[in-house]
Amino acid sequence: MKLGMVGLPNVGKSTLFNALTNAGAASANYPFCTIEPNVGIVSVPDSRLDYLREMYHPAKFTPASLEFVDIAGLVKGASKGEGLGNKFLADIRETDAIVHVVRCFDNTDIIHVDGNINPGRDIETINLELIFADIEMLERRIDRVKKLLKGDKKAAGELETLEALKSHLEEGKTARSFGSLDADFYKTTPLLSAKPVIYAANMSDDEIGKFSDNDYYNAVKLIAEAENAVILPICAEIEAEISGMDPEDKMLFLDELNMENTGLERIIKIGYETLGQISYLTAGEDECRAWTITNGTKAPQAAGKIHTDFERGFIRAEVVAFEDLKNCGSIASAREKGLLRLEGKDYVVKDGDVVHFRFNV
Repeated sequence: MKLGMVGLPNVGKSTLFNALTNAGAASANYPFCTIEPNVGIVSVPDSRLDYLREMYHPAKFTPASLEFVDIAGLVKGASKGEGLGNKFLADIRETDAIVHVVRCFDNTDIIHVDGNINPGRDIETINLELIFADIEMLERRIDRVKKLLKGDKKAAGELETLEALKSHLEEGKTARSFGSLDADFYKTTPLLSAKPVIYAANMSDDEIGKFSDNDYYNAVKLIAEAENAVILPICAEIEAEISGMDPEDKMLFLDELNMENTGLERIIKIGYETLGQISYLTAGEDECRAWTITNGTKAPQAAGKIHTDFERGFIRAEVVAFEDLKNCGSIASAREKGLLRLEGKDYVVKDGDVVHFRFNV
């Protein structure tokens, strides 16, 4: 899973990226500090996997991972190449979802590219550049489909959809607010404004506990609700402090702030939910590992995440829910109590399933 972090220059995007990933990306108070995208890969915290490690003491421990891409600040005209815009838009195209960092704090020492703080305008600036790039892509697609009209009856229906979507975008609306289009459509027409978005409202440290009083945050919230998007109140400076702490100090610090989780944990949770991802687990003395799959994946395809031979030669899956295994204390006990199940090709793997695949190639 790859999340692209976008935003105007100087909104705290690279500071937040550094805090989330400890990748040491450059962060400074001037536009285009980030030119090449910085990439950070983080382990996905999973208490279930931690418990299995204590149970098995494996030789290898492999949590799921999440990739963050810190994409340079966009400006007006990016879709036409302004501010190295074409490069930045190409970087966004490679991501699964967008974390749109929006500045929701006042600080006269940190310049704003447009001179003042206005979250609605900032969001519109980013969205319009994505929309303009999408319109160009749709125009090329429409031209190709028109050439097929005489020999392909399906082309007429596709053309109607493409033109309706183009009209929608020309009204300044994102593709994700257009309605339901199947995944196959976006495979052939990967629109930037169709990507799921998480609005990260970056606030000052004295406002994070009372974000509903922040007018900037409330402006972002209204936009997120209209787009059926998620909003995450966060403070990049606090996350930067947390990132350098050991686990015990981190928990004490979070308690003082009345925060249950770090920003990283919250973004990961929202990212999984937004993209419809879950994790199943494999466990043994050799390795305990979490595997990320799309919710609704059947057992053979889930097995294919481990190796293509597992999917090709799939026989069955031995499955026990994590909570059942935890309560029983061992696989043997779970088997004795009838909680270890044998599942076939039609079984849909559930979040937290502990699975052992049988296969023959």
